[in-house]
Amino acid sequence: MLKIIDAISYGSLGSLNSYINVVFSFPVISRKKEKHFSNLFYHNSDLVAAKNLILSNLRFVVHISRNYLGYGLLQSDLIQEGNIGLMKAVKKFNPEIGVRLISFAVHWIKSEIHEYVLKNWRIVKIATTKAQRKLFFNLRKNKKRLGWFNKYEIETVAKELGVTSNDVKEMENRMLSKDLNFNLSSCKEDENHTKFRLVSSYLKDKNSNFANILEKNDFFKYNIRKLNNALLSLDKRSKNIITSRWLYNNKKKTLQNLADYYGISAERVRQIEKIAMKKMKLKIKS
Repeated sequence: MLKIIDAISYGSLGSLNSYINVVFSFPVISRKKEKHFSNLFYHNSDLVAAKNLILSNLRFVVHISRNYLGYGLLQSDLIQEGNIGLMKAVKKFNPEIGVRLISFAVHWIKSEIHEYVLKNWRIVKIATTKAQRKLFFNLRKNKKRLGWFNKYEIETVAKELGVTSNDVKEMENRMLSKDLNFNLSSCKEDENHTKFRLVSSYLKDKNSNFANILEKNDFFKYNIRKLNNALLSLDKRSKNIITSRWLYNNKKKTLQNLADYYGISAERVRQIEKIAMKKMKLKIKS
């Protein structure tokens, strides 16, 4: 087994072709052997059996990855993500379900590749909802020509995929749009000395002031620290009285509640509270 792992590592250091050659050199194991290895891993957590299952199915990950080459991503990265899906499938595979491992693993392999494509196809993630994910991977298949869908095509695609027409329009718009260069300069000259305005010059949120937000957050944290330090300067009884009277939002206690708890008069509780407050104010100002 170590020799097999070394072979994969050696192949990975070279080109993608060398890796694929190594992967395809591992034979596909029979159904009987696959069930034997699956049982060993499922019931006994035998890692050697798991490695045999993974190595014999790596070629299928390569096959599946070829279906996603049109998204402009490296096949080596797609294979890597697919391999992660294969390993997850091996971990969850129950040999008693009566199907071959690869039939079970296809979902996991595609799922990992889908997630990678969605995260890396554009700088901003293009699909977040279930409907958008479905559309992203099916929209190209449904396009019969170049250009925008007409109304009939939008309704047909929406019906076939079980989404709304608005979902189709929005995803088509997202897929056909391009990432724009973001630059802090307000304008720039091209080689023909033509000035043009960049995205950053008009992408401005006039309703937001980060300086004020940060200042408020810092000031709030500063006050909390001062209050905690002031509370620490009190004795246990005084601290409990202040906390129970002023710092509990829903269950603030009355003077009488605290008087009953400590076995003293309500007036004495009020005096302790007043002295503690004065002491805290001095501590906060210092």
